[in-house]
Amino acid sequence: MKAKVIVQLKEGVLDPQGQTIRRSLNKMGHLEVSKVRQGKYFEVEFDSPKDEQTIRQLVEEIAREVLSNPIIESFEIEDIS
Repeated sequence: MKAKVIVQLKEGVLDPQGQTIRRSLNKMGHLEVSKVRQGKYFEVEFDSPKDEQTIRQLVEEIAREVLSNPIIESFEIEDIS
């Protein structure tokens, strides 16, 4: 099974990389872009067969403890297949 996890800075947390990307896009003529938030994308694969609920619980634990900083970041499990 494979799980897809997206980690992003929480709303209200300063995102200097996103701001830099937005400024670059504006300079390139994309003036309609008003905000960019950057994040991280992970694919986590599992060899042993387990049910989706067990995998989801395991992925939540991994995302909370390893893939994200819970103080400034949030995560979303995009897909388990």
